[in-house]
Amino acid sequence: MNSHDLHNPQRRAFLRRSGQLALTGTALPFALNLAAMGEAAAFNAPGNDYKALVCVFLFGGNDYANTLIPYDDANYNLYSTIRGGGSGQTAGGIALAKSALTPTLLSPSVALTDSQGQTTRQFALNPAMTGLAGLFNSGKMAVQLNVGPLVKPLTRTQYNSSDRVTNPRPPQLFSHNDQQSIWQSSSPEGSTVGWGGNLGDLALSNSLNSTSVFTAISVSGNAVFLSGDTALQYQVSSTNGAIKIRPATNSTVYGSAAVATAINNMLRENRAHKLENEYNAVTKRALDAEAAVTTALALAEPSTVFPTDSLGQQLKMVARLIKGRSQLGARRQVFFVSMGGFDLHDNLIRDHGGLLGRVSAAMTAFYNATDEMGLANQVTAFTASDFGRTLASNGDGSDHGWGSHHFVVGGAVNGKRFYGEAPPINVTDGTGSPRVYSAAEQWHVGQGRLLPRTSVDQYAATLAKWFGVTDAEMPGVLANINNFGTPAGRADYPWDMEFMA
Repeated sequence: MNSHDLHNPQRRAFLRRSGQLALTGTALPFALNLAAMGEAAAFNAPGNDYKALVCVFLFGGNDYANTLIPYDDANYNLYSTIRGGGSGQTAGGIALAKSALTPTLLSPSVALTDSQGQTTRQFALNPAMTGLAGLFNSGKMAVQLNVGPLVKPLTRTQYNSSDRVTNPRPPQLFSHNDQQSIWQSSSPEGSTVGWGGNLGDLALSNSLNSTSVFTAISVSGNAVFLSGDTALQYQVSSTNGAIKIRPATNSTVYGSAAVATAINNMLRENRAHKLENEYNAVTKRALDAEAAVTTALALAEPSTVFPTDSLGQQLKMVARLIKGRSQLGARRQVFFVSMGGFDLHDNLIRDHGGLLGRVSAAMTAFYNATDEMGLANQVTAFTASDFGRTLASNGDGSDHGWGSHHFVVGGAVNGKRFYGEAPPINVTDGTGSPRVYSAAEQWHVGQGRLLPRTSVDQYAATLAKWFGVTDAEMPGVLANINNFGTPAGRADYPWDMEFMA
Protein backbone atom coordinates (compact mmCIF):
# COMPACT_ATOMS: atom_id res chain seq x y z
CA MET A 1 0.00 0.00 0.00
CA ASN A 2 2.94 2.32 0.51
CA SER A 3 4.87 1.48 -2.65
CA HIS A 4 3.86 4.79 -4.25
CA ASP A 5 5.68 6.89 -1.68
CA LEU A 6 9.15 6.90 -3.20
CA HIS A 7 7.86 7.09 -6.78
CA ASN A 8 5.76 10.20 -6.24
CA PRO A 9 7.51 13.09 -8.03
CA GLN A 10 6.49 15.59 -5.37
CA ARG A 11 7.99 13.38 -2.67
CA ARG A 12 11.17 12.76 -4.64
CA ALA A 13 11.57 16.54 -4.91
CA PHE A 14 10.86 16.88 -1.20
CA LEU A 15 13.45 14.28 -0.24
CA ARG A 16 16.04 15.70 -2.63
CA ARG A 17 15.65 19.26 -1.39
CA SER A 18 15.44 18.12 2.21
CA GLY A 19 18.74 16.31 1.77
CA GLN A 20 20.37 19.38 0.31
CA LEU A 21 19.26 21.52 3.23
CA ALA A 22 20.26 18.86 5.73
CA LEU A 23 23.85 19.27 4.59
CA THR A 24 23.74 22.84 5.84
CA GLY A 25 22.92 21.67 9.35
CA THR A 26 19.65 23.62 9.30
CA ALA A 27 16.57 22.31 11.12
CA LEU A 28 14.44 21.31 8.12
CA PRO A 29 10.80 21.88 9.08
CA PHE A 30 11.38 25.54 9.85
CA ALA A 31 14.11 26.55 7.37
CA LEU A 32 12.39 25.55 4.14
CA ASN A 33 10.35 27.82 1.94
CA LEU A 34 7.46 25.40 2.23
CA ALA A 35 5.29 26.99 -0.41
CA ALA A 36 7.94 26.53 -3.11
CA MET A 37 9.12 22.97 -2.49
CA GLY A 38 6.81 20.85 -4.65
CA GLU A 39 6.80 20.34 -8.38
CA ALA A 40 4.41 22.49 -10.43
CA ALA A 41 0.74 21.56 -10.22
CA ALA A 42 -1.91 22.37 -12.78
CA PHE A 43 -4.22 24.47 -10.63
CA ASN A 44 -4.71 27.01 -13.40
CA ALA A 45 -7.35 29.48 -12.27
CA PRO A 46 -8.05 33.21 -12.10
CA GLY A 47 -6.42 35.12 -9.28
CA ASN A 48 -9.68 35.41 -7.35
CA ASP A 49 -10.50 31.70 -7.66
CA TYR A 50 -11.11 29.83 -4.39
CA LYS A 51 -11.98 26.22 -3.57
CA ALA A 52 -12.25 24.31 -0.32
CA LEU A 53 -12.88 20.68 0.56
CA VAL A 54 -14.29 19.81 3.99
CA CYS A 55 -14.05 16.23 5.27
CA VAL A 56 -16.73 15.34 7.85
CA PHE A 57 -15.45 12.14 9.48
CA LEU A 58 -17.88 9.97 11.46
CA PHE A 59 -15.70 8.02 13.89
CA GLY A 60 -16.76 4.55 14.95
CA GLY A 61 -18.21 3.21 11.69
CA ASN A 62 -21.60 4.55 10.65
CA ASP A 63 -24.46 2.08 10.19
CA TYR A 64 -25.30 2.40 6.48
CA ALA A 65 -28.59 0.52 6.57
CA ASN A 66 -30.32 2.93 8.97
CA THR A 67 -28.77 5.98 7.29
CA LEU A 68 -30.02 5.32 3.76
CA ILE A 69 -33.05 3.05 4.04
CA PRO A 70 -34.82 1.18 1.22
CA TYR A 71 -38.28 2.69 0.68
CA ASP A 72 -39.84 0.69 -2.17
CA ASP A 73 -41.96 -2.12 -0.72
CA ALA A 74 -39.98 -5.07 -2.05
CA ASN A 75 -36.64 -3.91 -0.68
CA TYR A 76 -38.00 -2.30 2.48
CA ASN A 77 -39.63 -5.63 3.39
CA LEU A 78 -36.31 -7.45 2.94
CA TYR A 79 -34.53 -4.82 5.05
CA SER A 80 -37.17 -5.05 7.77
CA THR A 81 -37.09 -8.84 7.89
CA ILE A 82 -33.31 -8.97 8.19
CA ARG A 83 -33.26 -6.30 10.90
CA GLY A 84 -36.11 -7.73 12.93
CA GLY A 85 -38.91 -5.36 11.93
CA GLY A 86 -42.51 -5.84 12.93
CA SER A 87 -45.43 -6.92 10.78
CA GLY A 88 -47.12 -4.36 8.60
CA GLN A 89 -43.87 -2.45 8.00
CA THR A 90 -43.71 -1.26 11.62
CA ALA A 91 -40.58 -0.70 13.68
CA GLY A 92 -38.98 -3.64 15.41
CA GLY A 93 -35.54 -4.95 16.29
CA ILE A 94 -33.18 -2.42 14.69
CA ALA A 95 -35.50 -1.70 11.74
CA LEU A 96 -37.23 1.66 11.34
CA ALA A 97 -40.92 1.90 10.51
CA LYS A 98 -41.63 2.72 6.88
CA SER A 99 -44.13 5.41 7.79
CA ALA A 100 -41.37 7.32 9.61
CA LEU A 101 -39.39 7.60 6.37
CA THR A 102 -41.89 9.57 4.29
CA PRO A 103 -40.59 13.05 5.28
CA THR A 104 -37.05 12.13 4.21
CA LEU A 105 -37.90 10.28 0.98
CA LEU A 106 -35.31 11.05 -1.70
CA SER A 107 -36.57 11.87 -5.18
CA PRO A 108 -33.66 11.47 -7.61
CA SER A 109 -33.75 13.20 -10.96
CA VAL A 110 -32.63 9.97 -12.66
CA ALA A 111 -34.24 6.57 -12.05
CA LEU A 112 -32.04 4.30 -9.95
CA THR A 113 -31.20 0.92 -11.48
CA ASP A 114 -29.32 -1.62 -9.42
CA SER A 115 -27.13 -4.55 -10.46
CA GLN A 116 -30.18 -6.81 -10.57
CA GLY A 117 -31.88 -4.57 -13.10
CA GLN A 118 -34.45 -3.14 -10.69
CA THR A 119 -35.52 0.36 -11.70
CA THR A 120 -38.04 0.86 -8.92
CA ARG A 121 -35.47 1.26 -6.14
CA GLN A 122 -36.30 4.08 -3.75
CA PHE A 123 -34.46 5.31 -0.67
CA ALA A 124 -35.12 7.58 2.27
CA LEU A 125 -32.71 9.06 4.76
CA ASN A 126 -32.95 8.41 8.46
CA PRO A 127 -35.99 10.35 9.79
CA ALA A 128 -33.66 12.65 11.75
CA MET A 129 -31.95 13.85 8.56
CA THR A 130 -34.57 16.24 7.21
CA GLY A 131 -31.99 18.93 6.45
CA LEU A 132 -29.85 16.76 4.21
CA ALA A 133 -32.94 15.25 2.58
CA GLY A 134 -33.95 18.78 1.64
CA LEU A 135 -30.51 19.50 0.19
CA PHE A 136 -30.63 16.29 -1.85
CA ASN A 137 -34.09 17.01 -3.23
CA SER A 138 -33.06 20.57 -4.12
CA GLY A 139 -30.04 19.30 -6.08
CA LYS A 140 -27.34 20.33 -3.58
CA MET A 141 -26.38 16.85 -2.37
CA ALA A 142 -25.44 13.57 -4.03
CA VAL A 143 -25.21 10.07 -2.55
CA GLN A 144 -22.27 7.83 -3.34
CA LEU A 145 -23.43 4.27 -2.86
CA ASN A 146 -21.34 1.46 -1.39
CA VAL A 147 -17.92 3.07 -1.15
CA GLY A 148 -15.02 1.73 0.89
CA PRO A 149 -11.30 0.91 0.83
CA LEU A 150 -10.10 -1.31 -2.02
CA VAL A 151 -6.63 -1.98 -3.39
CA LYS A 152 -8.18 -3.09 -6.69
CA PRO A 153 -11.65 -4.25 -7.76
CA LEU A 154 -12.75 -7.42 -5.95
CA THR A 155 -15.57 -9.90 -6.35
CA ARG A 156 -16.77 -12.12 -3.53
CA THR A 157 -14.96 -15.07 -5.12
CA GLN A 158 -11.72 -13.07 -5.35
CA TYR A 159 -12.18 -11.88 -1.76
CA ASN A 160 -12.29 -15.50 -0.61
CA SER A 161 -9.30 -16.49 -2.74
CA SER A 162 -6.10 -17.57 -0.99
CA ASP A 163 -4.09 -15.74 -3.66
CA ARG A 164 -3.56 -12.41 -1.89
CA VAL A 165 -1.05 -11.23 -4.49
CA THR A 166 -3.51 -11.33 -7.36
CA ASN A 167 -6.49 -10.44 -5.19
CA PRO A 168 -5.19 -8.13 -2.44
CA ARG A 169 -7.52 -7.06 0.35
CA PRO A 170 -7.13 -3.75 2.16
CA PRO A 171 -5.02 -4.46 5.26
CA GLN A 172 -6.60 -4.89 8.66
CA LEU A 173 -10.22 -4.93 7.50
CA PHE A 174 -12.79 -4.20 10.23
CA SER A 175 -10.17 -2.56 12.51
CA HIS A 176 -11.20 0.93 13.63
CA ASN A 177 -7.79 2.60 13.74
CA ASP A 178 -6.51 1.02 10.55
CA GLN A 179 -9.62 1.68 8.48
CA GLN A 180 -9.77 5.28 9.70
CA SER A 181 -6.19 5.68 8.49
CA ILE A 182 -6.82 3.91 5.18
CA TRP A 183 -9.79 6.18 4.45
CA GLN A 184 -7.62 9.20 5.14
CA SER A 185 -4.29 8.10 3.68
CA SER A 186 -4.57 4.81 1.72
CA SER A 187 -2.36 3.17 4.38
CA PRO A 188 -3.07 1.55 7.79
CA GLU A 189 -2.33 3.04 11.19
CA GLY A 190 1.10 4.63 11.30
CA SER A 191 0.77 6.44 8.00
CA THR A 192 2.23 9.95 8.02
CA VAL A 193 0.79 11.43 4.81
CA GLY A 194 -2.90 11.73 3.86
CA TRP A 195 -4.57 12.49 0.56
CA GLY A 196 -5.91 15.79 1.87
CA GLY A 197 -2.32 16.78 2.65
CA ASN A 198 -1.27 15.68 -0.85
CA LEU A 199 -3.90 18.04 -2.28
CA GLY A 200 -2.41 20.80 -0.14
CA ASP A 201 1.07 20.01 -1.45
CA LEU A 202 -0.09 20.50 -5.03
CA ALA A 203 -1.81 23.77 -4.21
CA LEU A 204 1.33 25.06 -2.51
CA SER A 205 3.62 23.94 -5.30
CA ASN A 206 1.74 26.23 -7.66
CA SER A 207 1.87 29.12 -5.16
CA LEU A 208 -1.91 29.34 -4.91
CA ASN A 209 -1.52 30.08 -1.20
CA SER A 210 0.88 32.64 0.18
CA THR A 211 1.67 30.44 3.20
CA SER A 212 1.64 26.73 3.93
CA VAL A 213 0.21 27.24 7.41
CA PHE A 214 -3.43 27.78 6.43
CA THR A 215 -3.71 25.27 3.57
CA ALA A 216 -4.72 22.24 5.66
CA ILE A 217 -6.69 23.07 8.81
CA SER A 218 -8.17 20.69 11.38
CA VAL A 219 -10.84 21.74 13.86
CA SER A 220 -10.77 18.24 15.35
CA GLY A 221 -7.27 17.60 16.60
CA ASN A 222 -4.60 15.64 14.77
CA ALA A 223 -5.68 13.92 11.52
CA VAL A 224 -3.38 12.09 9.11
CA PHE A 225 -5.78 13.15 6.33
CA LEU A 226 -4.28 16.66 6.37
CA SER A 227 -0.60 15.73 6.60
CA GLY A 228 1.41 16.38 3.48
CA ASP A 229 5.06 16.86 2.68
CA THR A 230 4.78 20.63 2.44
CA ALA A 231 1.26 21.18 3.75
CA LEU A 232 1.58 20.90 7.52
CA GLN A 233 -1.80 20.68 9.20
CA TYR A 234 -2.71 23.65 11.35
CA GLN A 235 -4.99 22.92 14.30
CA VAL A 236 -7.57 25.34 15.69
CA SER A 237 -10.26 25.05 18.31
CA SER A 238 -13.94 25.28 17.47
CA THR A 239 -14.50 28.06 20.00
CA ASN A 240 -11.49 30.40 19.99
CA GLY A 241 -9.75 29.60 16.73
CA ALA A 242 -5.96 29.74 17.02
CA ILE A 243 -4.47 28.22 20.14
CA LYS A 244 -2.55 30.97 21.91
CA ILE A 245 0.96 30.74 23.31
CA ARG A 246 0.90 31.97 26.87
CA PRO A 247 2.21 34.33 28.16
CA ALA A 248 3.52 35.71 24.86
CA THR A 249 0.03 36.70 23.72
CA ASN A 250 -1.04 38.22 27.05
CA SER A 251 -1.31 42.00 27.21
CA THR A 252 0.24 41.94 30.68
CA VAL A 253 2.39 39.49 32.66
CA TYR A 254 2.35 39.82 36.45
CA GLY A 255 0.33 42.95 35.84
CA SER A 256 3.05 44.54 33.72
CA ALA A 257 2.72 45.40 30.02
CA ALA A 258 6.50 45.92 29.89
CA VAL A 259 7.15 42.32 31.01
CA ALA A 260 4.74 41.01 28.37
CA THR A 261 6.49 43.05 25.67
CA ALA A 262 9.90 41.86 26.82
CA ILE A 263 8.84 38.18 26.68
CA ASN A 264 7.33 38.67 23.24
CA ASN A 265 10.53 40.29 21.95
CA MET A 266 12.71 37.56 23.44
CA LEU A 267 10.67 34.88 21.66
CA ARG A 268 10.99 36.59 18.28
CA GLU A 269 14.59 37.82 18.21
CA ASN A 270 17.37 36.13 16.26
CA ARG A 271 19.86 34.07 18.26
CA ALA A 272 23.42 33.05 17.52
CA HIS A 273 22.89 29.46 18.66
CA LYS A 274 21.18 27.46 15.89
CA LEU A 275 18.86 25.48 18.17
CA GLU A 276 17.81 28.59 20.06
CA ASN A 277 17.26 30.41 16.79
CA GLU A 278 15.09 27.60 15.37
CA TYR A 279 13.08 27.45 18.59
CA ASN A 280 12.38 31.16 18.25
CA ALA A 281 11.57 30.73 14.56
CA VAL A 282 8.94 28.13 15.39
CA THR A 283 7.51 30.29 18.14
CA LYS A 284 7.43 33.36 15.91
CA ARG A 285 5.61 31.40 13.22
CA ALA A 286 3.01 30.27 15.76
CA LEU A 287 2.55 33.80 17.09
CA ASP A 288 2.21 35.23 13.58
CA ALA A 289 -0.27 32.51 12.64
CA GLU A 290 -2.35 33.20 15.75
CA ALA A 291 -2.42 36.89 14.89
CA ALA A 292 -3.52 36.15 11.31
CA VAL A 293 -6.31 33.82 12.43
CA THR A 294 -7.49 36.35 15.01
CA THR A 295 -7.64 39.01 12.27
CA ALA A 296 -9.56 36.68 9.96
CA LEU A 297 -12.06 35.75 12.68
CA ALA A 298 -12.64 39.40 13.52
CA LEU A 299 -14.71 39.70 10.35
CA ALA A 300 -18.46 39.57 10.81
CA GLU A 301 -19.63 35.98 11.19
CA PRO A 302 -22.09 34.49 8.70
CA SER A 303 -25.58 35.12 10.02
CA THR A 304 -26.52 31.46 9.54
CA VAL A 305 -27.38 29.87 12.87
CA PHE A 306 -25.30 26.75 13.58
CA PRO A 307 -26.12 24.01 16.09
CA THR A 308 -24.40 24.51 19.42
CA ASP A 309 -23.05 20.95 19.60
CA SER A 310 -19.44 20.05 18.77
CA LEU A 311 -19.88 19.30 15.07
CA GLY A 312 -22.01 22.39 14.53
CA GLN A 313 -19.38 24.58 16.16
CA GLN A 314 -16.54 22.93 14.23
CA LEU A 315 -18.29 23.65 10.93
CA LYS A 316 -19.10 27.18 12.08
CA MET A 317 -15.37 27.73 12.66
CA VAL A 318 -14.62 26.39 9.16
CA ALA A 319 -17.18 28.83 7.71
CA ARG A 320 -15.57 31.72 9.59
CA LEU A 321 -12.09 30.77 8.40
CA ILE A 322 -13.34 30.51 4.83
CA LYS A 323 -14.84 33.96 5.12
CA GLY A 324 -11.44 35.22 6.28
CA ARG A 325 -9.53 33.43 3.51
CA SER A 326 -8.07 36.66 2.09
CA GLN A 327 -6.52 37.55 5.46
CA LEU A 328 -5.04 34.02 5.55
CA GLY A 329 -3.66 34.24 2.01
CA ALA A 330 -5.46 31.08 0.87
CA ARG A 331 -7.04 30.18 -2.47
CA ARG A 332 -7.13 26.41 -1.88
CA GLN A 333 -7.93 24.90 1.51
CA VAL A 334 -8.68 21.47 2.93
CA PHE A 335 -10.47 21.16 6.28
CA PHE A 336 -11.16 18.30 8.67
CA VAL A 337 -13.98 18.08 11.22
CA SER A 338 -15.32 15.02 12.99
CA MET A 339 -17.87 13.49 15.29
CA GLY A 340 -17.68 10.25 17.29
CA GLY A 341 -20.12 7.79 18.79
CA PHE A 342 -20.96 5.64 15.75
CA ASP A 343 -19.60 2.31 17.05
CA LEU A 344 -23.09 1.10 17.93
CA HIS A 345 -22.84 -2.59 18.70
CA ASP A 346 -25.63 -1.79 21.15
CA ASN A 347 -28.40 0.80 21.46
CA LEU A 348 -28.55 1.47 17.73
CA ILE A 349 -32.17 2.57 17.74
CA ARG A 350 -31.70 4.65 20.90
CA ASP A 351 -28.61 6.56 19.75
CA HIS A 352 -28.15 6.44 15.99
CA GLY A 353 -30.94 8.81 14.96
CA GLY A 354 -29.72 11.48 17.34
CA LEU A 355 -26.19 11.27 15.95
CA LEU A 356 -27.40 11.50 12.35
CA GLY A 357 -29.70 14.39 13.25
CA ARG A 358 -26.68 16.32 14.48
CA VAL A 359 -24.75 15.53 11.28
CA SER A 360 -27.67 16.64 9.15
CA ALA A 361 -28.27 19.88 11.04
CA ALA A 362 -24.58 20.85 11.07
CA MET A 363 -23.95 20.08 7.40
CA THR A 364 -27.15 21.85 6.35
CA ALA A 365 -26.18 24.95 8.32
CA PHE A 366 -22.72 24.84 6.79
CA TYR A 367 -24.12 24.70 3.26
CA ASN A 368 -26.44 27.61 4.07
CA ALA A 369 -23.49 29.63 5.37
CA THR A 370 -21.48 29.06 2.19
CA ASP A 371 -24.52 30.07 0.16
CA GLU A 372 -24.90 33.22 2.27
CA MET A 373 -21.25 34.09 1.55
CA GLY A 374 -21.72 33.50 -2.19
CA LEU A 375 -19.32 30.53 -2.04
CA ALA A 376 -21.65 27.53 -2.32
CA ASN A 377 -20.17 26.56 -5.69
CA GLN A 378 -16.63 26.83 -4.33
CA VAL A 379 -16.95 24.77 -1.14
CA THR A 380 -17.70 21.04 -1.06
CA ALA A 381 -18.27 18.99 2.10
CA PHE A 382 -18.23 15.20 2.12
CA THR A 383 -18.67 12.45 4.68
CA ALA A 384 -16.33 9.58 5.54
CA SER A 385 -16.25 6.91 8.25
CA ASP A 386 -14.18 3.92 9.39
CA PHE A 387 -16.48 1.48 7.62
CA GLY A 388 -20.12 0.55 7.23
CA ARG A 389 -21.70 -2.07 9.45
CA THR A 390 -23.50 -5.38 9.13
CA LEU A 391 -27.01 -5.42 7.71
CA ALA A 392 -27.80 -8.29 10.09
CA SER A 393 -28.66 -7.36 13.66
CA ASN A 394 -26.58 -8.60 16.57
CA GLY A 395 -29.59 -8.13 18.82
CA ASP A 396 -29.42 -4.46 19.73
CA GLY A 397 -27.02 -3.05 17.16
CA SER A 398 -24.78 -3.95 14.25
CA ASP A 399 -21.17 -5.05 13.96
CA HIS A 400 -18.16 -3.86 11.97
CA GLY A 401 -18.57 -3.93 8.21
CA TRP A 402 -16.87 -2.62 5.09
CA GLY A 403 -18.67 -0.64 2.37
CA SER A 404 -21.03 2.21 3.22
CA HIS A 405 -22.99 5.08 1.67
CA HIS A 406 -21.71 8.65 1.83
CA PHE A 407 -22.87 12.18 1.07
CA VAL A 408 -21.35 15.03 -0.93
CA VAL A 409 -22.82 18.51 -0.37
CA GLY A 410 -22.24 21.78 -2.22
CA GLY A 411 -23.31 24.02 -5.06
CA ALA A 412 -20.87 22.36 -7.48
CA VAL A 413 -22.29 18.89 -6.78
CA ASN A 414 -24.28 17.16 -9.51
CA GLY A 415 -26.99 16.62 -6.95
CA LYS A 416 -30.31 14.85 -6.66
CA ARG A 417 -28.54 11.74 -7.93
CA PHE A 418 -27.21 8.42 -6.70
CA TYR A 419 -23.76 7.38 -7.89
CA GLY A 420 -22.37 3.88 -7.96
CA GLU A 421 -24.65 0.86 -7.76
CA ALA A 422 -27.39 0.12 -5.26
CA PRO A 423 -26.55 -3.12 -3.45
CA PRO A 424 -29.19 -5.83 -3.22
CA ILE A 425 -30.71 -6.34 0.22
CA ASN A 426 -29.11 -9.62 1.15
CA VAL A 427 -27.29 -11.41 3.97
CA THR A 428 -24.86 -14.18 3.04
CA ASP A 429 -23.44 -16.95 5.16
CA GLY A 430 -19.89 -15.60 5.32
CA THR A 431 -18.38 -19.08 5.51
CA GLY A 432 -16.09 -18.53 2.56
CA SER A 433 -16.59 -22.12 1.43
CA PRO A 434 -15.78 -22.70 -2.27
CA ARG A 435 -18.94 -22.34 -4.34
CA VAL A 436 -20.46 -20.22 -7.08
CA TYR A 437 -22.04 -17.17 -5.52
CA SER A 438 -25.22 -15.69 -6.86
CA ALA A 439 -25.16 -12.19 -8.31
CA ALA A 440 -26.71 -10.83 -5.12
CA GLU A 441 -24.26 -12.66 -2.88
CA GLN A 442 -21.30 -11.19 -4.74
CA TRP A 443 -22.10 -7.86 -3.06
CA HIS A 444 -21.62 -9.12 0.50
CA VAL A 445 -18.91 -10.86 2.52
CA GLY A 446 -21.15 -12.17 5.28
CA GLN A 447 -23.89 -10.76 7.52
CA GLY A 448 -24.67 -8.05 5.00
CA ARG A 449 -21.20 -6.51 5.11
CA LEU A 450 -21.06 -4.67 1.80
CA LEU A 451 -18.20 -5.47 -0.55
CA PRO A 452 -17.45 -1.99 -1.93
CA ARG A 453 -18.14 -1.37 -5.60
CA THR A 454 -16.59 2.10 -5.44
CA SER A 455 -13.18 2.55 -3.86
CA VAL A 456 -12.18 5.39 -1.56
CA ASP A 457 -9.62 6.28 -4.24
CA GLN A 458 -12.39 6.76 -6.83
CA TYR A 459 -14.48 8.81 -4.42
CA ALA A 460 -11.48 10.95 -3.48
CA ALA A 461 -10.28 11.31 -7.08
CA THR A 462 -13.60 12.84 -8.12
CA LEU A 463 -13.23 15.43 -5.37
CA ALA A 464 -9.56 15.95 -6.23
CA LYS A 465 -10.35 16.53 -9.90
CA TRP A 466 -12.80 19.27 -8.95
CA PHE A 467 -10.16 20.72 -6.62
CA GLY A 468 -7.77 21.07 -9.56
CA VAL A 469 -5.71 17.87 -9.76
CA THR A 470 -4.87 16.66 -13.28
CA ASP A 471 -5.03 13.07 -14.51
CA ALA A 472 -1.23 12.89 -14.52
CA GLU A 473 -1.00 14.12 -10.91
CA MET A 474 -3.71 11.82 -9.55
CA PRO A 475 -1.44 8.79 -8.79
CA GLY A 476 0.70 11.06 -6.62
CA VAL A 477 -2.34 11.94 -4.54
CA LEU A 478 -4.04 8.54 -4.30
CA ALA A 479 -2.03 5.35 -3.92
CA ASN A 480 -4.20 2.89 -5.82
CA ILE A 481 -6.02 5.02 -8.37
CA ASN A 482 -4.37 3.43 -11.40
CA ASN A 483 -5.94 0.11 -10.40
CA PHE A 484 -9.32 1.60 -11.22
CA GLY A 485 -8.71 2.71 -14.78
CA THR A 486 -8.77 6.22 -16.15
CA PRO A 487 -11.63 8.56 -17.05
CA ALA A 488 -11.67 6.95 -20.50
CA GLY A 489 -10.86 3.50 -19.16
CA ARG A 490 -12.85 0.70 -17.57
CA ALA A 491 -16.55 1.39 -17.57
CA ASP A 492 -17.17 -0.88 -14.57
CA TYR A 493 -14.69 0.93 -12.31
CA PRO A 494 -14.16 4.46 -13.65
CA TRP A 495 -12.24 6.66 -11.25
CA ASP A 496 -14.29 9.76 -12.00
CA MET A 497 -17.64 9.09 -10.35
CA GLU A 498 -19.01 12.31 -11.93
CA PHE A 499 -20.82 13.62 -8.85
CA MET A 500 -18.92 16.92 -9.20
CA ALA A 501 -19.64 19.47 -11.90
